[in-house]
Amino acid sequence: MWSVSAHLAMCIRVQGMSGSSYPLLCAASQRAMCMSAAGTVVGGKVEGRKGRGVNERVRSFEEIPHTGRSGWANLVKFWREDRFRTLHKHMERTFNTLGPIYRERLGTQSSVNIMLPIDISELFRSEGLHPQRMTLEPWATHRETRQHSKGVFLKNGVEWRTDRLLLNKEVMMSSSVRRFLPLLDEVARDFSRMLQARVEKKGQGKEGRLSLTIDPSPDLFRFALEASCHVLYGERIGLFSSSPSQESQKFIWAVEKMLATTPPLLYLPPRLLHRIGSPLWIQHATAWDHIFSHAEARIQRGYQRISSSQGGRSKAGAEGGQYTGVLGQLMERGQLSLDLIKANITELMAGGVDTTAVPLQFALFELGRNPEVQERVRQQVRASWAQAGGDPQKALQGAPLLKGTIKETLRLYPVGITVQRYPVRDIVLQNYHVPAGTMVQACLYPLGRSEEVFKDPKRFEPGRWDVSREESGGGAEGAGFRSLAFGFGARQCVGRRIAENEMQLLLMHILLNFRLSLPSAQDISTKYTLILQPETPPRITFSKL
Repeated sequence: MWSVSAHLAMCIRVQGMSGSSYPLLCAASQRAMCMSAAGTVVGGKVEGRKGRGVNERVRSFEEIPHTGRSGWANLVKFWREDRFRTLHKHMERTFNTLGPIYRERLGTQSSVNIMLPIDISELFRSEGLHPQRMTLEPWATHRETRQHSKGVFLKNGVEWRTDRLLLNKEVMMSSSVRRFLPLLDEVARDFSRMLQARVEKKGQGKEGRLSLTIDPSPDLFRFALEASCHVLYGERIGLFSSSPSQESQKFIWAVEKMLATTPPLLYLPPRLLHRIGSPLWIQHATAWDHIFSHAEARIQRGYQRISSSQGGRSKAGAEGGQYTGVLGQLMERGQLSLDLIKANITELMAGGVDTTAVPLQFALFELGRNPEVQERVRQQVRASWAQAGGDPQKALQGAPLLKGTIKETLRLYPVGITVQRYPVRDIVLQNYHVPAGTMVQACLYPLGRSEEVFKDPKRFEPGRWDVSREESGGGAEGAGFRSLAFGFGARQCVGRRIAENEMQLLLMHILLNFRLSLPSAQDISTKYTLILQPETPPRITFSKL
């Protein structure tokens, strides 16, 4: 789900920032002077928290280390060296070279990039009542040229806040989670049963000890789409059958094509590409058209079903009644227009497939290569499941290591690799003045792998998120800003609750029924195509318990 963010995760990134003098030089001296001062600029001085550079003269914006003056030269270099596919690695290398803050400009986009929790917490305090992140212009241009309404992901200001508060009631509040959790659990159970049947049919080994090694990624994509449809539309679409519908396969293809064509369009003027009929733009717009067509058909069916129930005023979803999905709840409340309901449901659908299916690939991989961790999580899951009496909410509450597994997976492999904000006031980050209105990006991949923030960061350890012993690397003031895969604050990923519970429930049912292992000791390589994903999907061995 957007982050993304990103489902979402719709929680996404972009790069940039204007250059001044010294590029990728003067690394050691810059890093030595980048002490952790953060606060507000008042009269050229830092007005911040005790011990953080109070009354020090702040350094100017132009003195922030940067990667070069020309955004277009940088962009050409990125394309020539295929850096967009490894943008997360580029960020990590640049932080290692220039220190914990740097500026970058790519084509038309500019940003200040940060990675330490104390700086991210300062950014959060300056986001204002209507937090703004970077607008994905290719997506916005598609909506405008096709005359579609925009959902909250593409809105800002008062309009964003009004719609977001209405959506929160159906997807973020605990009362809403209680209603849709059984739907997610049903899909997760069915996935596990499907996998068990496949292992029994195709697995190798002795009876009762059957194992099957597969690339689970196609099944995980189908799971994510099935689960999203069940929660959003209140209906199943039968993706676990032996012959999934062509319509659903086309939707998955369209989401992947949309994600793949977005990054290169971020640094170019999309309206110009639309006018000249650029092949890249045509691919991108066609993918979105398929996504909207799929959502439109589902929404129309849902609308007809709900309208025909009790003269168009269904009581479904009320206490004790049948839950009709997010679509039904929004229609029943009648506080959003049908066009806005369509826009937001479509965004949630588009952001709810890859952004959960891909982290699940990484989670299965890490559990498979860390058998001791896997067994520890399984034991907790078994105990909690036995006590929950079939209640999925109680089962998850009693197994915090499941949530820790998701957080640990997203620490190492964040779906969206940055979270952006435009501060509403001048602030100081790392003792540099950052003017209001500057796009500032929290870079999640280097954050999650930083020894300054996490103890033994390369180790996969879900227990590090146990609140009773949680690490506080990066300074106590920024301790709450170490896990940001779903963003932060009022503008965090609107699909967060769906995504978190969807992934936890699937892992729970898999761990109850299978032991996971890897057929080889090879590490996993990653690439970036608007979301972080494996270069090659990992193969996993599922052994029946």
